[in-house]
Parts: sequence; structure tokens; C-alpha cells
Amino acid sequence: MANHLTLSELARWVDGDIVRGGLDSFYTGMASLDAAGPNDVSFLGNEKYHAQFLASKAGAIIVQRGETGGNPDSALIAVDNPTLSFSVVVRHFAAASRKFSPGIHPSASIADDAKLDPEKVCIHAGAVIMAGANIGDGSEIGPNSVIGEDVTIGKDCHVMANVSVRERCVLGDRVQLQPGVIIGSDGFGYEFSQGRHVKVDQVGIVEIGDDVEIGANTTIDRARFGKTIIGEGTKIDNLVQIGHNVVIGKHCLIVALTGISGSTRIGDHVTIAGQVGMAGHITVGDKATITARAGVTSNLPGGAIYGGRPAKPFNEEMKLRATVRRLPKLIERIKKLEQQLSQGPSDKA
Repeated sequence: MANHLTLSELARWVDGDIVRGGLDSFYTGMASLDAAGPNDVSFLGNEKYHAQFLASKAGAIIVQRGETGGNPDSALIAVDNPTLSFSVVVRHFAAASRKFSPGIHPSASIADDAKLDPEKVCIHAGAVIMAGANIGDGSEIGPNSVIGEDVTIGKDCHVMANVSVRERCVLGDRVQLQPGVIIGSDGFGYEFSQGRHVKVDQVGIVEIGDDVEIGANTTIDRARFGKTIIGEGTKIDNLVQIGHNVVIGKHCLIVALTGISGSTRIGDHVTIAGQVGMAGHITVGDKATITARAGVTSNLPGGAIYGGRPAKPFNEEMKLRATVRRLPKLIERIKKLEQQLSQGPSDKA
């Protein structure tokens, strides 16, 4: 694939309308509005950057339908959702910059019974592919990563450096694991017996659906038995901890430093913001949104926004916060009333 886009190609890819600009003009990169040059594509996804849009020197800018302003030298493409459309551009140039070179580095260790096609996969230096592992065509295993016994990895996956995928876990197609990800570590399971914490065997697996992306140093525990499941299309940020037997639905967003305790079930299209803590054995319904630093201790129905500790409907949480902010003044008023009462009725002439 060529590493440039013409304006007509760009409009077709993002399902947009060309407001101005030559059809054959072409672009070789992408950048923010304030950094873009004549060969770059940019976008206006938030009105707080409108001043940057007016001054931008970008060759082409993706804008909301109805926008016609900006630098007259910049081509404009109007779409329904500029932010989402710009992600198409990012994927194009990212794919063009990534060079997939099939082959196995001499220092990689590949078990004799591992299933892979050396002409259709890329195994980097120091990687270990253990007995019975199956690596799909087009997949890339990064330096010093370890793929455990009987692991299945689908097609066109990208496992980056220092990743561990433990025994029998399953990855679908086009899964991306950023550096340091651990898939299939033991769940945190212990029973207290005779004054000691006794480890409970963790013999299940992790199953990851197609098109899942998992951020750096995130850990996903294997099930005690059965499966820990990450649904198709879900995106997980850096430094997330997912406990054993958790089931996460399709197309969820889970932001950094979130911790999800064992056996929790999360529906489809759920958004979980940063630093959320979730207790175990609870259920979150489809299309719920949980705001940053919330503490989830009970089931949450879908289709609503929640916040606070413990998590509650967001409107309730906002009222509670407003009340808390008024407390210092209320306390001061109470103190004054107490002083007046303690002094007794004032003498009148």
C-alpha cells in the first residue's frame, strides 16, 4: 500500500464530502492542527481548538459538516464525526509505517511441535514459542516474549516486546498486546486454613476475542476453572488489572489503573474510566459508563452513568458532592447558633 493519500481517496475512506481542494492533492502524514504542514492531514474534533484550525497550515483538515472556514490553502473534508474519521487516517499511516518482515530470528526458541509458517509469521530476537503453540499467519511476536504451551494466537496479531501469554490461553485475530502485557497469570485465590493462606489452584484460561487491544503492563488472570473472557473489539488501557473468571463484553473501553475483581461480569459497550475499582461477583449492564475513581460494590444496570464511592447514578453523586461542598458554611452557621443559644436571651431595656 502506498504511504500517501490523495484528497479523493481520503474523502472516500472517511465517507466525507470535499468542501474545497484539488482531488489529486496528496498527503504523506498526519499531525495536530498546530503542528501540521502542507503534506499533513489534521482534524477539528473539538471547538476549543477552533483558533488553531483558523491558523493551521495543514494540507487537508477533516471537519464537522457545515464548517467552511479556516485557511483557504487547506483542503476541507466534511464528515459526521471528525474524531472518528481521523482514526481512519491514523490507521492508514500507522500501517504504512509498520514493516512486517516474515521470518524467525536465530536467537528465538521455537518448540519442535509448535505450529507456525516461518514464511508468514515474524518471530523476533529472544522470543520463546513453547510446545504445542499455534501462531496464525501474519502475526508478529516481539523480542523476549514468551508464548506458553498450547497457546493459540490468531491471524495478524501483534504481540510486542516482553509479553507473556501463558499455557492454553487463546487470542483471536488482529489482537494487539503492548509491551509488558501478561495474559493468563494465576488468579489471586487463597483459602485460610489452620492459620495459613493456602493457594487455590488456577487451572482455567484467558480467551480474547478478535480486534482486542491491550495496553502496556496490563495483567489478565486466568480463570480458577473455565475462562476469563475479553469480548471482541474491547480496548484496554495501560496498567489495568483484570481478575480471574471476569467476563468483559464486546466493544468496551477500560481506562488506565482500573482494577476488576474476580467473577465480575461486564456487558457490551461499557466504558470504565481511570482508577475505577470494582468488587468481585457483580454485574454491570450493557452501555453503562463508570466515571473516574468510582468504587463499584454492587450490580449496576446498563444504559446509565455512575460515579462516586460507592458508585451511584451520576446525578445523585453530583447532588451529594454539592451538599458536601456546602458543609463548611453550614457548620459555621451551626457554631454561631450554638454560641447565641449558650449566651441566653439578650436583655432588653
